[in-house]
Amino acid sequence: MAIPLKYNLRNLIVRRVNTLMTIGTIGLVVGVFVALMSLANGLTIALRATGAPENLIILRQGSQTEMQSGVSKEAFQIIQNIPGIARDQQGKPMASAEIAVIVNLPRKTGEATNVTVRGVSETGFALRPQIKLVEGKGGMFQSGEAIVSQKVAERFSGAGLGDSLQLGRRTLTVVGIFDAGGTAFDSEIWAHVNDVADAFDRGGYSSVMVRAENAATRDQLAARIEAEQRLKLQPRSEIKYYEEQTSASEPIRGLGIFVAIIMGIGACFGGMNTMYAAVAYRTREIGTLRALGFSKLSILTSFVIESMILALIGGVVGCLLALPVNGIATGTMNFRTFSELAFSFRITPDLLISALIFSLVLGLVGGLLPSRLAARMPITKALRGF
Repeated sequence: MAIPLKYNLRNLIVRRVNTLMTIGTIGLVVGVFVALMSLANGLTIALRATGAPENLIILRQGSQTEMQSGVSKEAFQIIQNIPGIARDQQGKPMASAEIAVIVNLPRKTGEATNVTVRGVSETGFALRPQIKLVEGKGGMFQSGEAIVSQKVAERFSGAGLGDSLQLGRRTLTVVGIFDAGGTAFDSEIWAHVNDVADAFDRGGYSSVMVRAENAATRDQLAARIEAEQRLKLQPRSEIKYYEEQTSASEPIRGLGIFVAIIMGIGACFGGMNTMYAAVAYRTREIGTLRALGFSKLSILTSFVIESMILALIGGVVGCLLALPVNGIATGTMNFRTFSELAFSFRITPDLLISALIFSLVLGLVGGLLPSRLAARMPITKALRGF
């Protein structure tokens, strides 16, 4: 026969001071866990959300990133005439020759870090419909002009609307601010590809972005480009290209798990102390339960459940404590491109479920030994108060 659940709930209320302290300890552990994992989540989501299923990014064979790649102007002309590339309303191929370079800019907090500057041609905007201008001049910028993402404008000095940016040997005026919808482009500065080529003395391009006629024919187009012996280039799905960069989130995720384990050990000891105190306080109750016919397994199960209820409440509290960080903008180094990647903390339902499971594990581990002690307590000793 199982011990009624209300027995455990009543005891948590009676020992409210110890209960609140344990809930607070577990809540802090779970809150830190959720905050750190939401940081890794935000970075992963920003990269995985980048790209369209019809788009291909074309790099030099063997290149892992645009910064390592090179595509000649002659190769770009050949690519535009390959069958299978989508056409715009004017019948022009949807292909954008692009240059990606890294510049060092000062943050508003004082320190400097690397930022990606992307030179795009007119088609570059059509290939990325998630780019929305939120302030300043619309349409394709002219020579000497640049647009920056909202997050770059917010985080870096001299990157606001109307400011002048010294990029290589050119000075470009910021004429617009765009929102990239939480994608990797939220970390970039855009200018005309010819301006970027002139500023950094580039005779060719870093990459070419093309759009297939539809997602179903994308792989066929990629095969044609790869088979073209004059090019010796490697086409890759834009989505896959950015997904491969999610490895940048692994150090943060590993740190989150490590910190959670270290703090979790402390939380387990805290929960264990609470449950040992509960066993010592309720020895006569335990003896009475045994005398009434409740088995050792019932008592063990009852105390483990009580510990897990305690931990679950702490887990809920921890999740609530972490919720305010959701959506906060931050940035970190992308170790593939060695430039800053701006993103936001992202607390997802899956993360909250994982946090609650984590709290239940803490409750199970912290309550198992005290529960075992309660279950093995001799009836006669228990009734005498041990």
